Amino acid sequence: MNVQIATLLGQDGLTNGAIYALLALSILLVFTVTRILLIPLGEFVTFGALTMAAMQMGKAPNIEWLLLGLVLIDCTLDLYQYLKHRAEPKKLKVIALKLSYVAIMIGLLNQLPLSEIPMALQVVLTLCLIVPIGPIMYRLFFQPLAEAPALVLLIVSIALHVSMVGIGLLLFGPEGARTEPFSDSNFRLGSVMLKSQTLWVILVSIVLIVTLFIAFERTLYGKALRATAVNRMGARLQGISPIFAGKATFALAAFIGSASGILIAPITTLYYDSGFIISLKGFVGAIIGGLVSYPLAAFGAIAVGMIEAFSMFWASNYKEIIVFTLIIPFLIWRSMNSHSVEDEE
Repeated sequence: MNVQIATLLGQDGLTNGAIYALLALSILLVFTVTRILLIPLGEFVTFGALTMAAMQMGKAPNIEWLLLGLVLIDCTLDLYQYLKHRAEPKKLKVIALKLSYVAIMIGLLNQLPLSEIPMALQVVLTLCLIVPIGPIMYRLFFQPLAEAPALVLLIVSIALHVSMVGIGLLLFGPEGARTEPFSDSNFRLGSVMLKSQTLWVILVSIVLIVTLFIAFERTLYGKALRATAVNRMGARLQGISPIFAGKATFALAAFIGSASGILIAPITTLYYDSGFIISLKGFVGAIIGGLVSYPLAAFGAIAVGMIEAFSMFWASNYKEIIVFTLIIPFLIWRSMNSHSVEDEE
């Protein structure tokens, strides 16, 4: 190995690590607020990438029908609650707004020349299709079980992951896809050529992380989510809705997951079942952070990306084993330094 090879591997490791850091932050956010380990987070990554690829091929992505089905079920439940409990009339307005949103999205996808519109608009349409699935998923599958033991929530999360993998196969097929890069230009740094797509991934990841930090520190809704993460019962006593907190965190997770898929789709070919391994590496970073510390999770995720990249050079056949084995020493260290067992159930 020479300096040039090490620089190239470091470039790839930093790119992958930036994506893993975003996913690790999403896992921590959802877990601290809702006690849910979001196993299906990787499916948002693949759904975002494959939806974008379908648009660039000029096809209306089939995920519009998944969104339509979920919204119809959600609206049916809302209407049932309205009729049963005689809720406020604004409930009907919310139902009408949801149905109108889906109708507008389906109309745009079937009328616009998707392969000819600017890439920025393709990104916006992809996010508009994927992100609403997050809060609807929480509403349908986790909100009724919000007070259930953590093990029950984990089982539901695993079942949802398996279901979404099957839905991904049904919607996108078994073929992999790759999108067009945001930019084809390259930059030379000494004797090393840097890819512009790598810079896009790193810069967008930094912008998202900084934006999340500012939102949680400066905005009212961000402070509400932080309060829920610190003390769910105390936040509820202060008037913060746990339903709002759950939907908001799932929406953020869906946004970060689909944005991550859009960022890495020009770099690697993604399949309907590729998301699980990607999110699992983000989970390794979250474990390094103890499922508590956001900075440690981000640092751990970047370390995972770097170790994965250099493992491809030294032991490519064992790179996945090396990455996932990283969990073991951290689990042992934390178990040895844990002086009490806290049982919330």
